Amino acid sequence: MGRIASKALTAKQVENEVTVGYHADGSNTGLYLQVTSNGQGVTRSWVYRYTSPTTRKRRELGLGSTRVRKLADARSLCSEFRLKVLNGLDPKDERDQVKAVAVAARAHQITFDEAITQCMATKAVEWKNIKHAQQWQNTLTTYASPLLGKLSVELISTELVHKVLQPIWLTKTETATRVRQRIETVLDWCKARGYCKGDNPARLKGALGELLPKSQKIKKIEHHPALPYQRANELVMALRKQGGMTSLALEFMLLTACRTGEVVGAKWNEVDLTTNVWTIPPERMKAGKEHRVPLCKRAVEILQLLKTNAQNDFVFPSHSVEKNSHMSTGSCLVAMKRMTAFNGFTPHGLRSTFRDWASETTKFANETLELALAHTIKNKAEAAYRRQDQLEKRVHLMQLWSSYINTPITKAELIPFNRKSKGT
Repeated sequence: MGRIASKALTAKQVENEVTVGYHADGSNTGLYLQVTSNGQGVTRSWVYRYTSPTTRKRRELGLGSTRVRKLADARSLCSEFRLKVLNGLDPKDERDQVKAVAVAARAHQITFDEAITQCMATKAVEWKNIKHAQQWQNTLTTYASPLLGKLSVELISTELVHKVLQPIWLTKTETATRVRQRIETVLDWCKARGYCKGDNPARLKGALGELLPKSQKIKKIEHHPALPYQRANELVMALRKQGGMTSLALEFMLLTACRTGEVVGAKWNEVDLTTNVWTIPPERMKAGKEHRVPLCKRAVEILQLLKTNAQNDFVFPSHSVEKNSHMSTGSCLVAMKRMTAFNGFTPHGLRSTFRDWASETTKFANETLELALAHTIKNKAEAAYRRQDQLEKRVHLMQLWSSYINTPITKAELIPFNRKSKGT
C-alpha cells in the first residue's frame, strides 16, 4: 500500500475517498488520510508520518477515525506534533509513556469492597474466631458498601464516610462507632499499600469528630440483667430438676464464673481432671491471655458425667453428632428465658452474680476477684507487676462459692431487687 500524492485534501474528498492507500494532505505536512479495506467496505483514518528526532527512523502515529476527528482538527493536531519534532521530541514516545502511566494507575486502583476482602485476609490471624470476621464483614457490607463499595478508595472523602454514619450515629451508636473504626482500618490498610494518600477520611480527630456528636455522650450502655446472688441456689435447683445438656452448661457457667462462649467452647484437651484445673487457651479468651480455672467438686462431677458420654472434642457438644462442634452460645439464653422464674436474666449476668456475692460476703482481695473473672488490668503499671494468677487462692474462693450455691436460704434472706450487671 503506497503513498498517493495529492494536493491539500478537501472535506468532501475525506468523506468520499475509496482508493486504498495513504493520501497526503498537501506536501511536507506529514498528515495523511489512510484508507483501508475491511472486506465489507473501506475505513478512513488519520496518520501522522514523520522522522523521529531521537532515532532518525520513520514512524507513524495514528490520529483517529475521520468520523471522530474532522479535517481541520487533524491538521491542528498534526501541527502540534510537527512542532514537537522540531523541538527534538518524539510525539509517539510521549503518547506511549502517557498510556503506560494511565495503565499503571488503573492497575493500582482498588475499590472499597475489594479492599475489605484483602484487608480482612491480612488481619484474619488477629481475630479470635470466625464470628469476629463475620461481624466485620456484616457491618461493613450492611452500612458502608451500599455507598462506598464500588468506589475507588482514593475517591472516598470524609463527607462520604459521614453520609454512611450519620443515619445510624444516634440510633445505633455502638454499631456506628464500630463501622467507623472498621472503615478507618480498611483505609489505613489501603494507605500503607499506596492505594490512597493523605489523611484517613474516617479518622475522628480533625475530621468526623467535628461533624458527629461524641459517641460517649449519646450511647446508652445496656448491662446484662444479673441474677441476685441470694437466688443462686434457687437457679441451681431448678436447673438440676430440669436436666439436660444445656442445664449442665448453665450450672457449670455459674460454678466457674466464665463467659458463655468460653464454657460452650470448652474442649476435653483443656481439662485436667488430675489437678482439677481447666486451662482456656489465649485464642478463646476476650483478653487474649491464657486463663486457668480451678474446678470445684461439683464442676468436676459435671465433667465426669459428661466424659462418660463424650461425643466429640467438645465438653458441651452440638446436638448434631455428625459435626465436631459445640453447643450454640444462644442455647443457654433460650433455656433461661424458658424458665419462668428466671426470664429476664441472662447467662452472662451470672458473672455479676458471682462478683456481687464475693464482694459482699467474702474478704478476698479485689485483685483475686478480678483474676477469677479474667478481667484485663487497665492500669499498665499494675499489669506489668502482676505475673501470678493466684490459683491457690482462687481454688478456695470457688469452693466457697460452690458451697454457697448448694446451700438453700430462707425467704427472709432474699433481697428482692433486679440489678443490671456490667458487661464482663
